[in-house]
Amino acid sequence: MTLMLAFTALAGLAIAQAPTAPPRVLDHEFRQLAVRESVNLQDAYGGDVVLIVNTASKCGFTPQYEALEAMHARLRPRGFAVLGFPSGDFREQEFEDEAAIQEFCTLTYGVKFPMFQKVRVTGPDATPMYKQLTEITGEAPGWNFHKYLVGRDGRVLGQWGSRTKPDDPQILAAIERALDAPRPAAR
Repeated sequence: MTLMLAFTALAGLAIAQAPTAPPRVLDHEFRQLAVRESVNLQDAYGGDVVLIVNTASKCGFTPQYEALEAMHARLRPRGFAVLGFPSGDFREQEFEDEAAIQEFCTLTYGVKFPMFQKVRVTGPDATPMYKQLTEITGEAPGWNFHKYLVGRDGRVLGQWGSRTKPDDPQILAAIERALDAPRPAAR
C-alpha cells in the first residue's frame, strides 16, 4: 500500500512538472487590410519564421517599409514572412481608412508583404496577439515599427524597438538562425 501511495505521489509530481507547450503567438485571426477575408495566422504562417511589425504611414520610421519589403521578397522562399499591423496608437500616425493605408503602402513603398487590419498594440485595448507578445517579452511597442521575431515553433525569439532598422545585422543574424532551425513536426 505504501509503495502504491509513493508511486501515485510520484506520478502526480511528474504530471505537475510536465512542461507546458509554449503559447503559440500565431494562434490569432486577422482580417487582411482593406479586405473582408480573415486569415488564421497559424494556418497561413505556422512553421515559418515571422517578423511581426506594427506600422504607421505618417511616421518618421515609415521608410523602414523598404527594408521590410526587401527582406520579405528575398527570404520568403526560405519560409520567412513579414506581417504588418497598421496602428494609430502613437500620435494617430496612421490613416483611419484601411484602403488609404493600403494605397499608401503599395504606391509609396511597393509593399507586397501581408498587411492586416488596423489594430491597437498597447494598453488595455491592445489586440490579444499584442497583449501576448508584450507578456512574453516584457516589452510593449513604444512606438511604430516595433519588431517581434517568431520562430518556426511559434516561440518569440527576439524583439527590437523602432530605432533598430529591419536590416540591422542583429536582426538579420537572428532571422538566419531561425531559418536554419528545422521545421516543427505537423501537429
